[in-house]
Amino acid sequence: MDRLLTGLQPSGNLTIGNYSGGIKQVINYQNNYETFLFVPDMHATTVTQDPELLHKNIRSAVGVYLACGVDVTKPNMHVYIQSENLYHANLSWLLECHTYYGELSRMHQFKEKSKLHENFTCGLFTYPVLMAADILLYDAKYVPTGIDQKQHVELARNIAERFNNRYKDDYFVVPEPVIPSIGAKIRDLQDPTKKMSKSTANPKASVFLLDPPNVIKKKIMGAQTDSEARIAFDEENKPGVSNLLTIYSVFAEMPIEAVVAKFEGGGYGDLKKGLVEVLSEKLTVIQDNYNKIMTSGIIDDALDAGRDFTEKIAKEKYETIRKVVGYGRI
Repeated sequence: MDRLLTGLQPSGNLTIGNYSGGIKQVINYQNNYETFLFVPDMHATTVTQDPELLHKNIRSAVGVYLACGVDVTKPNMHVYIQSENLYHANLSWLLECHTYYGELSRMHQFKEKSKLHENFTCGLFTYPVLMAADILLYDAKYVPTGIDQKQHVELARNIAERFNNRYKDDYFVVPEPVIPSIGAKIRDLQDPTKKMSKSTANPKASVFLLDPPNVIKKKIMGAQTDSEARIAFDEENKPGVSNLLTIYSVFAEMPIEAVVAKFEGGGYGDLKKGLVEVLSEKLTVIQDNYNKIMTSGIIDDALDAGRDFTEKIAKEKYETIRKVVGYGRI
């Protein structure tokens, strides 16, 4: 069975964009692949984190995964925390020594995030290599991702191919990104030229998976559209309306064309009201599941099993690779 791997940083509350670009893909594919779903808490510390809040966000992220429909009772589903497996960091250093400065300096997210901080850490610059290690440790063939993370998967591909060529064998599986045809990038409700972010400074910009219905309604009804008052999917000329149509498509599980037809001839208010209903219904179910899961022992049971299973695989891969490059004794 081919392997699929993905993760979402526990650096804040997860949004409907995280669901659309990542979580939903795992749910859709969990019957078809051996799935590695992890919490990349080490990535979160590229910027300063409150330790207690980070602990809380890690558990909450796992709770949300499960509440959305990730089935940890399946023998092919492995949920784990990145920092509980030391081989991620070990392989990352080895891969840094096979990665060029120019490659990292061209990463889009580094360029964007470094502008937000007068002093940023080396970790912000090198964490794409850690992301490559996360993937390559497990020979994952497929990596579900939003469009904004595609470049990171491409870096992992480049590193894997370079290593395999240099040492003349297929030591790493070369991963492939899996990008959803609809919902790969959910946009900011107040500025649809930007991606919806879980770390946004504007509370009106993002819908979080744990937002109550009254908050969801307020955010959606206040979402930016345009003055044309015509329902149409046109991401270039009508980004706000197109974003609302995309969200509806994802959560109602309807093709974009069907959503446009449903609201064609109506006003933006009709689209927004319909979207509020769809989101509230879907997220209420997720939130009910989440509240039950967070008071049960299922999270620790899943994480313990995932840690033990993945550590064995990671250790075997790392031991092979370190000997290939000449580390340690013969």
